[in-house]
Amino acid sequence: MIQGMTGFGSKEKNIPGVGAVSVEIRSTNHKFLEAVLHLPEGLIALEDRIKKDIESKIRRGRLTCVVNLGRKSNPQIAVNRQLLDEYVRVVGQITKAYSLKDKVKVDTLINLPGVLSVSEKNISPDLLWPGLKIVLSGSLNDLVAMRSKEGRALFVHLKAQVESLSKSIDFVKGRFKKTIKEKAAAISTDAERTAFLKESDITEELQRIAFHAKSFRQKLAISGPIGKELDFICQEMQREANTTGAKSCDVQISSRVVQIKSEIEKLREQVQNVE
Repeated sequence: MIQGMTGFGSKEKNIPGVGAVSVEIRSTNHKFLEAVLHLPEGLIALEDRIKKDIESKIRRGRLTCVVNLGRKSNPQIAVNRQLLDEYVRVVGQITKAYSLKDKVKVDTLINLPGVLSVSEKNISPDLLWPGLKIVLSGSLNDLVAMRSKEGRALFVHLKAQVESLSKSIDFVKGRFKKTIKEKAAAISTDAERTAFLKESDITEELQRIAFHAKSFRQKLAISGPIGKELDFICQEMQREANTTGAKSCDVQISSRVVQIKSEIEKLREQVQNVE
């Protein structure tokens, strides 16, 4: 069964020594697979592992994956004593050189560039990965389930559309056989009749459109990423429909070809949602 490309997945798990870890994944339409990751500071080393797990379940789409750590902040304040000593020494020289009476306050010193720094102890990526992998897998499963649901809806819609297209093709075939005989019989000379038949014959175009429509239906039953193939088939059908319309010698045929082109365009719009 075909898969869609729009979906959302989210999971959260409490990991001992780390705290709550959550993963949210959203996906939208895209020609290829593109995964954009938003990871907490210090976890960039896990990017390749996360992308590899995503690629094992998703073939096409633009994915945004957000990883959050719910652990409590444990900031550590560090004093650059060497730099602070240098500040105090220089300030003392300035005070003495200019006979300044004001004393330098502590809040002035600690606000000088580079004196204080705040940091957090980062979690080891290797320690976090086993638990994160479980949460990521759960989020991906939710995403795949939603994309599968969309795929089932797309299957029903595309199948109905291609069946409607096939009926229009059959109408044009029948109308063409009748019209071409009547118009050819009304032409007086063999040369004119031959030229007319050559310029107006749409038999091959109709056969190719019918073949592509059949191929489209067969592809719908295949599991796996077939969106690109379906899009290519739609392009080929549209090309044949354009030629058919240009060679048409009958108002009813021209009108139905316009409808066929519209049906193909609708198919192609929906195909953009297929993985």
